[in-house]
Amino acid sequence: MDRIMVLGPPGAGKSTFAVRLGKTLEWPVTHLDAHFWEPGWEKPDSDDWEETHRTLIERPNWIIDGNYGSTIDARLDAADTVILLSVSRYICLYRVLKRWLTNHGQTRPDMAEGCEEKVDLEFLRYIWNFPTEKIPAIERKFAGLDEDTTVIRLDSNAQRDAFFARLSKR
Repeated sequence: MDRIMVLGPPGAGKSTFAVRLGKTLEWPVTHLDAHFWEPGWEKPDSDDWEETHRTLIERPNWIIDGNYGSTIDARLDAADTVILLSVSRYICLYRVLKRWLTNHGQTRPDMAEGCEEKVDLEFLRYIWNFPTEKIPAIERKFAGLDEDTTVIRLDSNAQRDAFFARLSKR
């Protein structure tokens, strides 16, 4: 496990999981949200984003959380471990709304500077549809991965805890 990507719907706990994994392995964590967005939720130029992303995945060791479909294939090719957090859409919606209430008007530590916490109907629809639209598409991509790439799907907090228990015994 040298290059680990953490995927899943908003509210699944990707950033929390990645931070915990980073502490366990004593590695820095890269939150793609902090590198993708520009102040005011502006999208970067696609060439600039691809160059930033390329720089992130060329490092020898990394933990990167985030989906970002435009660069997911490059990240999958570079990763040796892929962790998919699959969480109920109801839990994800609850967590995102709770996060919004907690951080309203502020920028989270795992987000780009100048991107205050926000929720809109489009984002809520994205979360609702993630299990039926995005997860199957992500899982189809797993079929093309190198046989040395480990794919781990964690569907519950109990599975996450068991993962960390096994990891700490190494």
